[in-house]
This record gives sequence, C-alpha cells and structure tokens, in this order.
Amino acid sequence: MEPVDLLAFGPHPDDIEIGLGGTVALHVAMGLEVGLCDLTRGELGSNGTPEDRQAEAEAARGVLGAAWRVNL
Repeated sequence: MEPVDLLAFGPHPDDIEIGLGGTVALHVAMGLEVGLCDLTRGELGSNGTPEDRQAEAEAARGVLGAAWRVNL
C-alpha cells in the first residue's frame, strides 16, 4: 500500500461509504490520495456474505476513487 493523505476507518464494509462517502469523494476530487480500512468483514451481519460485502466494498472503492482498501 502506498502512502495516503487521508485514511478512513470503518467497522464493517459499507460503513465508510454510508458515513464518509462524501468526504472521501471530496478529498479525491481535491487531488488527495485516500485509503480505506475496514476493521471486520461483517461476518455477523445479515446483509449478505462476507465475500459479497467485500466485492461490493471494492466496487465502492473504485466509484469513490480511493487508492486502496484493506480489511483487518
């Protein structure tokens, strides 16, 4: 992972998009490098499988323009 100007953390995949999506997109539009970090895969959630949520999270990363996404 390359260095970023802004690193956003979320507890589960999709939480960054819900809570900070506009902020991420704004900073990307300003020319800053943004990284996203999910703390879990959402294993205990009822909104799809962890694999589905990871695929959706990666698609959202691309839409927002973030440089990378990692899951702890």
